[in-house]
Amino acid sequence: MNADYPIALRLEGRVVLVVGGGEVARAKGEALYAAGAHVRVVAPSVCEALAERAHSVERRGFRASDVRGAWFVVAAATPAVNARVHRAAERAQRFVVAVDDPAACSATGMALVRRAGMTVGISTGGAAPALASLVRRGLDALLPDELEAWTALAVRERGGWKAGAVPMAQRTPALLRALNALYLAESA
Repeated sequence: MNADYPIALRLEGRVVLVVGGGEVARAKGEALYAAGAHVRVVAPSVCEALAERAHSVERRGFRASDVRGAWFVVAAATPAVNARVHRAAERAQRFVVAVDDPAACSATGMALVRRAGMTVGISTGGAAPALASLVRRGLDALLPDELEAWTALAVRERGGWKAGAVPMAQRTPALLRALNALYLAESA
C-alpha cells in the first residue's frame, strides 16, 4: 500500500533549496524554476545550466543551517550528503525529496503529464521511478487531442456552478453532460 498523500505545491516566489550541482540537480532546478520557485543551490560544483536558472548559488558543501528559510528541499547529491540533508530538513520541519534515495525522503516526486492546464502525476512512492516514467508516457499517449477544449469547457462550467451555488455532487454529472454535448456538436 502506498501511503503517500499526493499534492501539488505552489512554489511561486518561495525559496526552494537544491543540494547538488550535477545533471539531476539541473533537471530538478529547471522544473522548480518553471514553477516560479526562488531556486537556491548549494554544492561544491554546479553545472552552468543550473547556475543560470538559479536565483542564488553557493559553491560549497552542505551545512545543516542551509535548510533555514526554504519552503522545500531537493537533495540531489551523494547518498551520504542526502542523508545529512534529510536529517537537517526533518529537524527544521521541511519536506525533502532525495532523488533516487527513498530513505532520505519525506516526500517523493512524481512522473508528470502536463497538457492543456492539467497535470497528471504518477508515483510509486519512490520504489520504482522507471515504472512511473513508463506509465507517464502511456497516459500521455492516451490523453485525447481535445483535452484543451475539455479543460476550457470545464473552467467555464465551474464558474457557472460557483455563481449558482451548484452542490458538488451535481457538478460531475453536469460536466459529463456538457462534454457529451461538446462531443456531439463536434461530431455533427
